[in-house]
Amino acid sequence: MKIQYKRWMKAATAGALLLAAVAVYAQTVRPFNGKNLEGWKTKGGRGANFWTVGSATLDPDNPAKLAVAPKGNQLINAAPGHGAGQDIYSEKLHGDGVIKLEVMVPKGSNSGIYVMGEYEVQVLDSFGRDANPGPGDMGAIYGAAPPHNPKYRAPGEWNTYEIHFVAPRFDAQGNKTANARFIKVVLNGVAIHENVELKGVTPGGVDGKEKAQGPLMFQGDHGPVAYRNIVISPLPRQR
Repeated sequence: MKIQYKRWMKAATAGALLLAAVAVYAQTVRPFNGKNLEGWKTKGGRGANFWTVGSATLDPDNPAKLAVAPKGNQLINAAPGHGAGQDIYSEKLHGDGVIKLEVMVPKGSNSGIYVMGEYEVQVLDSFGRDANPGPGDMGAIYGAAPPHNPKYRAPGEWNTYEIHFVAPRFDAQGNKTANARFIKVVLNGVAIHENVELKGVTPGGVDGKEKAQGPLMFQGDHGPVAYRNIVISPLPRQR
């Protein structure tokens, strides 16, 4: 009987884990299909739209630019330089969640990950500034906190982000009852932020309004950049 009970418990546990994994997968948002720009909109600006899908590498003749091959699954802003492009944001919305993605920045270039379209995590070529990062360097929560002990990669190399985020809360009348919060931000395997509360939005977002859900936006008017493997999954249950 004991052996049968242990087997039953193992089967029940495995079944529960499988159901939990299926539930997480069902709630996971993949805003980029890796094939085309379906499901994305550009935020109007002075520049043209240089967003495309393909495979990006540093331009061998100019490391401040990207060379783009047509075959690939990367979301690429092939703008020639600062002020030449437009921001892009997803039609799919998210609130609380864990945003995982990879980003590649050419030499001297600049972009930003706008969580819910309004709260920016900085993307910048900050290579060589690991020991003394500033409030505008790669990994900074723009206007709120510089990164702590970052490990920066060289231009043209892929950086990994893992952003654990809690959306602002509102009552039935639409009044905000709790601020947005970055529980944790991990850059290239290193935790660079923990428990950073945001009293308001970052300038330059989609519409400048706080809300329960919003799109994922990438800054595209500050220079060329490439993103890939973009996934937003449910936030792990807090203990």
